[in-house]
Amino acid sequence: MAGETFLATFGLVGLRLVELHGIEPRAFAQRIGLARTTPAEANARLPSDLADKAFRLAMEWIPDPAFALKAAQCWHPSHLGVLGYAWLSSGSLRTALQRMQRYLRILGQKASCRCEEPAEGLRFCLDSGRGDTPVGHVVTDFALSIILSLCRTNLDPSLRAVAAGLRRPAPVDRQPYEDFFGCPVQFGSAADYFVLSRRDAEMPLPTANQDLAATFDAILAGQLAELRDGDLEARCRGFLLQALTSGEPSEEGLASALAMSRRTLQRKLGELGLTYRGLLERTRYDLALRYLDDPRKTVTDITFLLGFSEQSAFTRAFKRWHGHAPTAYRERLVRA
Repeated sequence: MAGETFLATFGLVGLRLVELHGIEPRAFAQRIGLARTTPAEANARLPSDLADKAFRLAMEWIPDPAFALKAAQCWHPSHLGVLGYAWLSSGSLRTALQRMQRYLRILGQKASCRCEEPAEGLRFCLDSGRGDTPVGHVVTDFALSIILSLCRTNLDPSLRAVAAGLRRPAPVDRQPYEDFFGCPVQFGSAADYFVLSRRDAEMPLPTANQDLAATFDAILAGQLAELRDGDLEARCRGFLLQALTSGEPSEEGLASALAMSRRTLQRKLGELGLTYRGLLERTRYDLALRYLDDPRKTVTDITFLLGFSEQSAFTRAFKRWHGHAPTAYRERLVRA
């Protein structure tokens, strides 16, 4: 998509990365056509094509094929803007990774990610937006290394993934990847991902702060709104988040809020592989996990905040999403 951008402060991680590999950042920035090595303002953005150019140059100048994994050593929460601090205030790694899923486009509009629930735990999948290409592989190394490092910062520096897969072909030396993820890595995979055990994903975090997280989410939602004019999924989610506290919103209400007919909405969502019901379920599930992390909210409170008319309906839905009742999920959090 033309006009895609990334957060300029996030780009500073890349400059620190090349410096870590012995390259002078200012010379590197000049070579890719970047006038300065510090952003003019906190929310400044740069073209995504500039990031791709930088990764291609880094691939030429750095002989180590796994060089981008060292981005884990180069980030600071400020490089991720408000999202960095919102991450640190998350109640669990599950809610942190779901927060990344919601707001990743603030860091870079090309990439996307999703959280899945396989039997072994929580799978975090990343799509760099560059396809199964050399630059796509390096961008994936860069992004996953930072995200797994964020998880380790929040929970435990020794945190290991229980599984990992990368679309890149198997390198001559697999060891840097298996050392980083802490598990065997499947190369040539259909997707780029790592999996955390359910226990690690749901363990309460020592840095959790519900009030700060809510404040940061409000700021992030505003930032996302500025970027999402062409992002139908984000616009739908924004409507659902606002409407749920008044009961289950209707598909007709969503279509009206987006100034289109119901049939047009269905067609546009279908082109993205989405449905109204699927979006509603995903939005409710994400919110349910966030609310259940907050001990101040009762299950009854959460029932109505999610637009359910009865607690039994919420319980049935949560069992379908997660496999456990809301009260059982909370008990597991307390025991973790």
